[in-house]
Amino acid sequence: MNVLVVDDDREIVESIGIFLSGEGYGVLKAYDGLAALETLAENEVHLMIMDIMMPRLDGIRTLMKLRESRNIPVILLSAKSEDTDKIFGLAAGADDYVTKPFNPSELMARVKSQLRRYTTLGSIGRQNGEIVIGGLCISTESRTVRVDGDPVRLTPVEYKILELLARNRGRVFSAEDIYSNVWNEQNAVGDGTIAVHVRHIREKIEINPKEPRYLKVVWGIGYKIE
Repeated sequence: MNVLVVDDDREIVESIGIFLSGEGYGVLKAYDGLAALETLAENEVHLMIMDIMMPRLDGIRTLMKLRESRNIPVILLSAKSEDTDKIFGLAAGADDYVTKPFNPSELMARVKSQLRRYTTLGSIGRQNGEIVIGGLCISTESRTVRVDGDPVRLTPVEYKILELLARNRGRVFSAEDIYSNVWNEQNAVGDGTIAVHVRHIREKIEINPKEPRYLKVVWGIGYKIE
């Protein structure tokens, strides 16, 4: 598994890289938020360890940008120990928070814990009739949906659309594709009907429907779960 370490302090990046390598992880390195996003776009990354205070693009804004499309675990680093920094980082989408100076053994334990959770609950996983994508959990047996543990009430059509996209994570479905799969008919509705259903689903499963974490629109093409 690959871990991306992001900090403008190169000594910290090198030292964390040594410990990660010793545990058998692949190590990728970046020294500011923009470089981190570029590295993410070009490599398979399973977890990030990222400082908050960095030039060009700080850790919080990098994290917010990352969460638009990816749900990999992120552990934030900061020299500050105030609770407000921790709360702000977790609210922005961080999975854990470590204050500098840190104990390397503790950091490695947190890395293992986050990766274990990520791979068992999954960026996408199927367990006991469930599809799990980050905080989105779809029970295909009871046909129920939870987001971050909270139940979400969908109509039967909304559920079918969500399950279709979730079972095919990353695949883009046109409105015609969705209608064909959900209603088992061809070209019976316009794009607008599917768009309305998608909008209702996003309003129910997304914290901010205008900046969705799960259900994405691929303009001019269709929809996908990411």
